[in-house]
Amino acid sequence: MRDILVTLLVFGGLPFIFKRPYIGVLMWVWISVMNPHTQGWGFATTFPFAALIGAVTIASLLFTKEFKNLPLTPITWVLIFFVLWMNVTTVFALYPTEAYLQWNKVMKIMLMTFVTFMLIKTKQQVQLLIWVIVISLGYYGVKGGIFTIKGGGTDRVWGPENTFIGGNNEIALALIMTIPLMHYLQSIVQKSWARHAFTVAMLLCAVAALGSYSRGALLAIAAMGMFLWLKSQHKLGLALLGIMAIPPLLAFMPEEWTQRMDTINTYEEDESVQGRFNAWWMAFNLAKDRPLTGGGFEVTMPELFYRYAPDPLDIHAAHSIYFQVLGEHGFVGLGLYLLLGLLTWRAGSWIVRNTAKRDGYKWAHSLATMIQVSLIGFYVGGAFLSLLYFDVPYYLMAAMVAIRVLVEKGLREEGGKVVEKATDQSVRTPQFGQVASSNQQFFVQNPGSNSMSVGKS
Repeated sequence: MRDILVTLLVFGGLPFIFKRPYIGVLMWVWISVMNPHTQGWGFATTFPFAALIGAVTIASLLFTKEFKNLPLTPITWVLIFFVLWMNVTTVFALYPTEAYLQWNKVMKIMLMTFVTFMLIKTKQQVQLLIWVIVISLGYYGVKGGIFTIKGGGTDRVWGPENTFIGGNNEIALALIMTIPLMHYLQSIVQKSWARHAFTVAMLLCAVAALGSYSRGALLAIAAMGMFLWLKSQHKLGLALLGIMAIPPLLAFMPEEWTQRMDTINTYEEDESVQGRFNAWWMAFNLAKDRPLTGGGFEVTMPELFYRYAPDPLDIHAAHSIYFQVLGEHGFVGLGLYLLLGLLTWRAGSWIVRNTAKRDGYKWAHSLATMIQVSLIGFYVGGAFLSLLYFDVPYYLMAAMVAIRVLVEKGLREEGGKVVEKATDQSVRTPQFGQVASSNQQFFVQNPGSNSMSVGKS
């Protein structure tokens, strides 16, 4: 039944993609993030739904008469250079055959990421993208939370098999990233029952993350919660909510969970942690030997551990987005990836600054903040997981770029006041192939006042 339902939804949605190509992006995100076909047991589990949706979306993008462009912001340019650099490192990969297989997967993700940049342009489309991400991951959060409560937390929560989020650590991080996005959607729904439903869903996602027994997830929750508190305008209320909710959740978990979390303080004695350190040293030593290109995709090989790792017999994946990019794409790749994260953060900060106390852009202010909170969770939790190519952070980058473009365009048209010089992320929305200047000055007038401020675009 599930196989038939997924098949009907996909094939029933294909005709709408030709009329509105952005629907193809939403369907792609749903299939690639949620992987609903893995919840069945028949033919749908192996049917190439993602390839079909991707092909139809790209075809509609090429033939549609709608305005389409790639917003050439600093974020976009760095992502382009990062993708190009991954192609360079593949040419010089130590294991060409294995590298090509991974390259093929990653390039499909990056291609659809750029399609997302091009097609998600309006407020409604950005919000629909967030809805799809939340529904796709929230399904596992609600399901996993109920599973944890019913079992008393004795069994671990796992994600869908053979996906980015199949492991217990991976699904935990994905659910942590989802909670801030749920909080944003909760703030825009009108019905009180919907707001209460989101509260329950967020709590269940938190319970599911704890039920995964992931130590990295616990650290990510702590970092994300602290940042959310710092950014919140209701610090006292948020602190009281944390005091009321966190102790009962921790007390609910069994002794086995507490013992595993306690190993954070005794990491020197934990074999799993020491194995990760061993993999990190291997990646670092490999990058020192090949500083520009690294080893290319797929460097978790016995020969490389024998040559570069302190313990050549303890073979692990990188278990860190930072050491993963370092080992596979060298110091250049690491620099581009860190710069990509920094620019995304600064774009969010620009949005928050320039939409503060503007009722018309309250949605942008709130969403940019929650995306920042979500990415904090990812960048902290990702320090302990091999999720460099997990697609959700890239979709959030696309959403951040779209919000930035909408806010800047709206402020110019309305004569709104820009809070400070926007030298870091100012963008125009040029036609595809046209480079946006970063030095052109513009002046905007604050309605109802005589003040004038200067910025750059």
